[in-house]
Amino acid sequence: MRAILTYHSVDDSGSPISVSPEVFRAQVQWLAEGPVRVLSLEDLVSASPEDDAVALTFDDGFVNFGTVAAPLLEEHGLPATLFVVANYVGKNNQWNGKKGPGIPVLPLLDWAALGRCAESGVDIGGHTLNHPNLCRLPAERIRQELADAAAAIAREIGRPPRSVAYPYGAHTPEISSMAEETYRLGLTTELRYLDIGDDPLCLPRLDMYYYRTRGQLESWGTRRFDQRLWIRRQARRFRQTLAAPRAAR
Repeated sequence: MRAILTYHSVDDSGSPISVSPEVFRAQVQWLAEGPVRVLSLEDLVSASPEDDAVALTFDDGFVNFGTVAAPLLEEHGLPATLFVVANYVGKNNQWNGKKGPGIPVLPLLDWAALGRCAESGVDIGGHTLNHPNLCRLPAERIRQELADAAAAIAREIGRPPRSVAYPYGAHTPEISSMAEETYRLGLTTELRYLDIGDDPLCLPRLDMYYYRTRGQLESWGTRRFDQRLWIRRQARRFRQTLAAPRAAR
C-alpha cells in the first residue's frame, strides 16, 4: 500500500499539529531501516499500487523543520516535500493574525533557510500565499493564492513548485482545476491510502498526529494500523457532519 504522510511541527507541545522530536526520530530511523520505501511525491504517485511506500510531507514551513527534521532526513537520505505559505515566510503561523484553537504560535523558516533546505534535497511546494480556506474565496482570489505563491517560490528558491497542499484540505473540483494551471500535484487532508485512479490534484494523506505515539507508525501493514485509521476516519466524518449545518448558515 502507498500513503502520503503529513507532518506539521516537530515539537514537544502535544498540540494537534505536533509530533515530538523523540517520536519523529524513531519514525525516521524505522523508515530508513524498515520494509517501507520512502519516495518523493511524484515517484510515489507513479509507483506500483502493490508497493509498500510512503512520501513525507511537512506543512507550513516551521523553523523546527530546519533545525530538527531536515538534518535527520538528510542524514538518512530520505526525501521530503515542505509546503510553505509564501507571504508568511520568516514570520509565524498566525494566519491573518488569528491563532488556531490549541495551536502554538511558532516561527516559520525564512527564504534563506528554505533555500538551504532546497539545496539539501528538500522539495519546496506551495501552500498558497496566505493560508486561507480556498472554498471561501472568489475564483480570482483563488487563482492569485495559487499562482502567486508558486511565482514567489520560483523567484526565491530558483525553481517552481510542482505540488500544492490546500490549506485545511479545502478544495472543490473547480479549485483543483485552477491548481492544475500551475501545479502537477494537489494534496488534500482526506484521511486514507493512495488508490488506483486517484486524481493527482486531489491526493489523500495520513495525518501523523494520529500516529504520534512510538510504535504506531511502525505497525504499518498490520490490522492494528488499519483499525486506527478506520477509527480516525469515522471520527473525522462525524465532526464534519456536525459542522456542516453551522457552515451552511
